[in-house]
Amino acid sequence: MASDLHCHTKLSDGSMCIEDLIAMAKRRGISTLSVTDHDTTAGATRAVIIGKRQGLNVIHGVEFSTADPARNGKAHLLCYLCDTPDRLEGLCLQIGDRRRKAANDMVRRTMRYYPITPEMVVRCSQGSTNFYKQHIMHALMDAGYADSIFGDVYHKLFGKEGKALVEIEYPDVREVIDLIHSAGGVAVLAHPYLYKNEALLEELTALGLDGVEVWHPSHSEEQVEALKDFAEQHHLLMTGGSDFHGMYSRSLRSLASTSCPDEHVQQLLRYKEHLKKRG
Repeated sequence: MASDLHCHTKLSDGSMCIEDLIAMAKRRGISTLSVTDHDTTAGATRAVIIGKRQGLNVIHGVEFSTADPARNGKAHLLCYLCDTPDRLEGLCLQIGDRRRKAANDMVRRTMRYYPITPEMVVRCSQGSTNFYKQHIMHALMDAGYADSIFGDVYHKLFGKEGKALVEIEYPDVREVIDLIHSAGGVAVLAHPYLYKNEALLEELTALGLDGVEVWHPSHSEEQVEALKDFAEQHHLLMTGGSDFHGMYSRSLRSLASTSCPDEHVQQLLRYKEHLKKRG
């Protein structure tokens, strides 16, 4: 059976609500699911409860947006099986406030080029804990100015030198690893090749990183093999998932279209039990 340990819902930048995601996972025959919304634990906590009611194994997760100042880059950290999510609340609020400010600026800049209103974006973001570029693009689609989320209009506005792009200042990845561990969570570096985090992976491994996301839609077969070899050599956990966002995905991908082998899900669970016993 398939397991998907990387999914997003309406609570961050996905298009599907938690209830529908879990119902779809059940019909898909998924054995284990993890809701890893960006910078909020609300979705994960709720998903675990709904999963129990529906008879689906749901692992508590969250995906943190972080910075790698040493290389002027970005990195995403997945946090699994956190004991005390409250300890992460301050970090979630900090990132959320910065994202909200940047998003409001991006809406204002977008309005210079297209006659949408902030209220249109708010409607598209209903159910989310914040505003994302996908919500702005959804409003532009509703208004007839774009025919897709990640098309020409997106690149014009939010590409590398986009006319409406406002960069967000994220916390240092090293500090976030420490915070995850202090909250009893398991820290996994997400999709390292997506942000060219190869050198960072080696550095974080020496600093106590617990695992690496091996299976991801952006990884080639060669990259998967390279990450498996690295994880085995450094005794890291291996995880994976589809990075599901529903209609807000950058490319066509369905739930569990990229999955994590069940043996590695079990290793993650055993590792967490070992940490608990070690105290």
